[in-house]
Amino acid sequence: MRRLLLAVLLLLPLRPAVAEAVWQTLPPTPPPATYDRSARVMLNGVRLFYATAGHGPPVLLLHGGLANSDHWGHQVAALRRAHQVIVMDSRGHGRSARDARPFGYHLMADDVVALLDHLELPRADVVGWSDGAIIGLDLALRHPGRVGRIFAFAANVRTDGVIPNADRNPTFAAYIARAGREYARLSPTPGDYDAFLAQIGRMWATQPNWTDAQLRGIRARVQVVDGDHDEAIRRTHTEAMAAAIPGAGLLILPNASHFAFLQDPVLFNAAMLHFLDAP
Repeated sequence: MRRLLLAVLLLLPLRPAVAEAVWQTLPPTPPPATYDRSARVMLNGVRLFYATAGHGPPVLLLHGGLANSDHWGHQVAALRRAHQVIVMDSRGHGRSARDARPFGYHLMADDVVALLDHLELPRADVVGWSDGAIIGLDLALRHPGRVGRIFAFAANVRTDGVIPNADRNPTFAAYIARAGREYARLSPTPGDYDAFLAQIGRMWATQPNWTDAQLRGIRARVQVVDGDHDEAIRRTHTEAMAAAIPGAGLLILPNASHFAFLQDPVLFNAAMLHFLDAP
């Protein structure tokens, strides 16, 4: 696979000009998608929310830290035409509960494996955003037989890949505030957002920390993706991550940030489907 999918960028001349810098916006969280099935089930010691829609090769959508599966509304609509789409709220996020164990990517990847077991799916492709992309890569490292292709958007594989004080960026700060409102509306522990935010912050401060040698052991087909104005992830880190993973593609989406799937779902979905459906 080519290191950079320039073909996707050829869509740009067909798109209307906008007066506002799209990468500085935080479009609304889409309305919850309509699913064929949804449930909260006990998996790996906690009650987790998941939902499925459509038929075809399974694709699991994993959201970013502090968020919930509703953020994937535009992608569910694009994928369900030819795929079985599975969404889940990571432990402690959205409609899912948590327990006393500290948050960690290994633990959340094990939750994904438990969900695949529950759905009797031997493996699934993964589309991940931020923490969800890190979980997808954790699966590739620790449960390689359970994951197919990985569309890894806005991930980091070491803590030094994060831009300092990203939470002070206006767009990212607005996202954190919105996540708090959504947490209060959806969570089984609606009053605990500040404690939840602190716990996730501790995870972000210490994880992940994978070496290049570990990344070279990934055998899944991976597309490393980010926006060209990501508020949280260093571009050099994204490029180095793609270079370390054998055969990985690298795609930088123009005029987009850490929230490209909301800011430009047409371009994001075109890139996602191009990768997942390629021979």
